[in-house]
Amino acid sequence: MTRDASARLVIPEAVRGRAINLGAEGLAWLEDIESTVAAIAREWGLALGAVMHGGSEAFVAEARTSEGRRAVLKIGIPGSESGRQEARVLIAAAGRGYAQILRHDGGRRAMLIERLGPPLEDLGLSIDEQVEIICTTLKAAWCRPPPDTQFMNGAAKADSLAAFISETWAALGRPCSKRVIDRALAYAITRGQAFTAEAAVLAHGDAHAGNTLRVPGTTSLEFKFIDPDGLFIEPAYDLAICMRGWGAPLLAGDAVALGWKRAALLASLTGVEPQPIWEWGLIERVSTGLLLKQLGREAEASEFLAVAELWAVDEAGRR
Repeated sequence: MTRDASARLVIPEAVRGRAINLGAEGLAWLEDIESTVAAIAREWGLALGAVMHGGSEAFVAEARTSEGRRAVLKIGIPGSESGRQEARVLIAAAGRGYAQILRHDGGRRAMLIERLGPPLEDLGLSIDEQVEIICTTLKAAWCRPPPDTQFMNGAAKADSLAAFISETWAALGRPCSKRVIDRALAYAITRGQAFTAEAAVLAHGDAHAGNTLRVPGTTSLEFKFIDPDGLFIEPAYDLAICMRGWGAPLLAGDAVALGWKRAALLASLTGVEPQPIWEWGLIERVSTGLLLKQLGREAEASEFLAVAELWAVDEAGRR
């Protein structure tokens, strides 16, 4: 790897570390990233600005088109879905609920997308206000996937999360109770069996407040999503990402009652039944808590798993 070349682009450490961990393929990507960026900027007529930080799976930089439009250039690391699956979601959405994609090159995992404003999580709004905005944006974003595209469906997603939970729990020395794992796995079976193509939508897959950005130049609070995973799944899964977040306020009170209150709010805003939202929410809390534990982020993992322990207490799944 030519460190000098990649250093001139100030590759964020999270991106550099993720690429290095990939071995030879990632090192080759780092070796070539400056020439790749230069080539794309030349071909697409871009003036590049500052490198943007925050993610770990792509090089991201501010850009301006030859027409003067502000945009973002994103080039995914090897193995990421940035510029491929992500691009397919943005193309299908055509700017409805998602950042508009202006150019893309699947072979180089490159995308040029519209530049949006600050994330919802930075605007100082209450949790309920953020939930309402996310729900409004999801309702605009949900659509049927184009017939010629393939996305992981709800049954496969449930199976993959169940496998991850089982394997990671054992590998980490069982960092939470078996009751929590049993409940999460039971819910995964239920949600997998509930999948039907007729009831599924093209879902974001990670619709949290950090991925919900304000549309600049609008007087009202209008938002669009970035960084979609892309799933063909029931809408309850997208809503469960709000169940996964904001754990500290839940632990500060009656976590079960407050959790169901949030599920009821999500249901009332979207017309989706609360039970599937609750079930996916527990699955997401357990899987994310285990992932954070695996990554060594102990404090965050503890919060996720502490809520999951409380949510798994009642045999009926609610009270």
